[in-house]
Amino acid sequence: MKSEELFNRAKELIPGGVSSPVRAIRPYPFYTQRAKGAKICTVDGTELTDYCMGYGPLILGHAHPDVLDAISGQARDGWLYGTPVALEIGLAGLICGDHPSIDMCRFVSSGSEATMSAIRLARGYTGKKKIIKIEGGFHGAHDAVLIRAGSGATTLGIPDSAGVLPELAAQTGQAAFNDAEAIESLLSGDNDVAAVIMEPVMGNIGPILPEDGYLEEVRKITREHDVLLIFDEVITGYRLGIGGAQKYYNVIPDLTTLGKICGGGLPIGIFGGRREIMDMISPSGPVYQAGTFSGNPLSLSAGISQIRCLHENPGIYNRLSEQTRMIGEGIGERGNGSFVSIGSMFKFFFRDSPPGDYFRAKESDTEAFGRFWRKMLEKGIFLPPSQFETNFLSAAHTESDIEQLISAYVSCL
Repeated sequence: MKSEELFNRAKELIPGGVSSPVRAIRPYPFYTQRAKGAKICTVDGTELTDYCMGYGPLILGHAHPDVLDAISGQARDGWLYGTPVALEIGLAGLICGDHPSIDMCRFVSSGSEATMSAIRLARGYTGKKKIIKIEGGFHGAHDAVLIRAGSGATTLGIPDSAGVLPELAAQTGQAAFNDAEAIESLLSGDNDVAAVIMEPVMGNIGPILPEDGYLEEVRKITREHDVLLIFDEVITGYRLGIGGAQKYYNVIPDLTTLGKICGGGLPIGIFGGRREIMDMISPSGPVYQAGTFSGNPLSLSAGISQIRCLHENPGIYNRLSEQTRMIGEGIGERGNGSFVSIGSMFKFFFRDSPPGDYFRAKESDTEAFGRFWRKMLEKGIFLPPSQFETNFLSAAHTESDIEQLISAYVSCL
């Protein structure tokens, strides 16, 4: 198998043989040679229907012709200048126009960089040191948020990685998702909290959905305590519709981070918010942020093309939601798990009821998921290889693809 040979060589050159831990499939991952629409083809000649979709960015599918044309057209004119480009204004106009919470935005190169910059900005704007994150929420791999979930509803963080200093982790408090009282308790006992950062829909262990009124209550509590609310919409931005989760749930944060779909499948991160906050960013203000590849013209071109396509074809969202509903109905009630979905995000949890937070998600039977995942792969279905990663649909998935997926679920569960 070519994939096995490649992985054996990769292990000699790349830590763990992969560039991101989730790709470390045992005994070895398959290597992709090309992709088009909803299909990927491995170096071993196997065609798979893809429900990972690059972990979310490819809402139009692989190699969409409009996005491809935008990338190739820009590439002919060059792909890195180190100067401002008009494309920045074009994408910023779309982002600000689509999000009531965003008056201004700044482009970076990844979601991790966006959340890191948003947290630094919140501290610089408020003059406070600490943040609160949701247990199990993933906001990238930088020190402030790479914190293990605690054993209680509200805990001080401990490092989830070697190299993260305990004294830095101690600046990050944690609260369980869907527990607004935990956030109130933390804020009532500490006036040095700059921001609460959260995914409005938990995507990296989900989807886990907010209970009715939860996001509204968090918004109310943070306002009462003069604490900024940061919505991490790197996953949900343009995934749940134009305007993301904040429009879907009608809850307006102070700062928003975006990525994935906004880059059309190329690297990008964005953070934005109210004008008076964003004016604190250098060179306008004292909060430093910079990057050689920030506002890269290829990523901007791809993002503009993809977002414009979504604007021009708003029926995509209804169609994707309907397909996800069909998947849930097709799977039906299964004694060994529960199906959760929102928009074009879905997951089958190997636990008896949908989880409402990180700890309940962690109760899932991961060994059963592992067996199920391999059976699905044998049937030509590529799902994210973790119980704790969301599955994604794209506009390229056909009715036949959905029927194949339902049949595979029914036979493999």
